[in-house]
Amino acid sequence: MPTDDRPSFTEAELLENMTALRSFAKRFNSSTSDIDDLVQETLAKAIAHSGNYQRGTQLRSWLFTIMRNTFCSKFKISKREQVGGIEDSAAWASSQPSQIWELRGRELEAAISALPTNYRTAIVLVFVQGVSYEAAADRCGVPIGTIKSRINRARYHLTKALDSE
Repeated sequence: MPTDDRPSFTEAELLENMTALRSFAKRFNSSTSDIDDLVQETLAKAIAHSGNYQRGTQLRSWLFTIMRNTFCSKFKISKREQVGGIEDSAAWASSQPSQIWELRGRELEAAISALPTNYRTAIVLVFVQGVSYEAAADRCGVPIGTIKSRINRARYHLTKALDSE
């Protein structure tokens, strides 16, 4: 923990992660105002708890964890219940939202890990790191159309893998 009251990260480092935070927030919300609120609350919590951040570790990962936990703490199970799903609702009600999201996160990580390398790389660059399609194409040394195809195929494989579980 730092010995003074200065944050372990700079304002510039937070600003560098804004695009990735907004992209990550879109996974949880579709409304622009809800996305903005989630990003703002994440940054406020990061600043308030800056002493918990360890310099030299991945700031983006730390911010993503704060965002995920913030969303999960506000998550309402009633929005996830399906009409007529009485048998399933008992199981959902007995689990905490954070447990559900942790389980789904593990399932997603496993599904992403099972993807072919070129699909996995495209998905991680664009949806996890928040890189544009153009930048992802440059990093992979392929045309932008190839990145779009890989992402489309990766989505198909992920949907298939996650729907079967």
